[in-house]
Amino acid sequence: MRPTAIRRRGTMPEAQHALVVRAGKRLRRWFDPLIRASSLVSTAPVLDVRAFPWTRALRDQWQAIRDEAMRVAVPEGAAPPLAAIAPDPCTLAAVDRWRSFVLCGYGYDIDDNLARCPETAAALRGVPGLTNAMFSILAPGSHIPAHRGVTKGLITCHLALVVPRDGDVRMRLGNRMLRWAEGETLVFDDTYAHEVWNDTGGTRVVLLLQFKRPLRQPGRWLADLLLDLVRRSAFVQEARRNLLAWHRTASSGGSFRPSA
Repeated sequence: MRPTAIRRRGTMPEAQHALVVRAGKRLRRWFDPLIRASSLVSTAPVLDVRAFPWTRALRDQWQAIRDEAMRVAVPEGAAPPLAAIAPDPCTLAAVDRWRSFVLCGYGYDIDDNLARCPETAAALRGVPGLTNAMFSILAPGSHIPAHRGVTKGLITCHLALVVPRDGDVRMRLGNRMLRWAEGETLVFDDTYAHEVWNDTGGTRVVLLLQFKRPLRQPGRWLADLLLDLVRRSAFVQEARRNLLAWHRTASSGGSFRPSA
């Protein structure tokens, strides 16, 4: 059942959140050039899927993964708005029109969600260095404002599951405009500014993965250090508590309030 209310009250104070964001950006300015210099794969905005052979298994299984997403994640009330779990200016701008059914986040598995998607869970086990995985659900008429990822130490992969065809669904990545095709994978570097539009009457659904960039030293050590700092941060820990609480209250029909 759908929780009856989602409120931001009780989340990390805005001044503290802004401090965390500023600190993260400062670290990224130092770390990202060193990580880029250590990369064993392209550092371009869009990467060739052939550099990641495991993406073929995702494409081969896309219909089974789509069917699980449609059953457990897409129905109304099945997945929380991202703004309720990890509020920031980008997610808040999308309000409740951008929902995420999280399977794992920064190394923390959401066991109940994985158990409900056995085919997807099996496919995720074949992704080297998997850090984050979720069904990303974008409602009709949505716009996700321009934003950047946390670190160049992660690469993002989208497996397109549902792409409405009655309009235009697109992502601007840097100076390129990209579009999804059902059953295909898109691998990209989300530290380039990107924004998304769903100018259709349907819901766009992708399996969104983030995995560790293949690196030589010293970039690998730096990337792992930064990821560990992010994983332990108050922001990620708060988001994890909020996510678990949302699912508890959703299953009981109660109302959800983000953690203090």
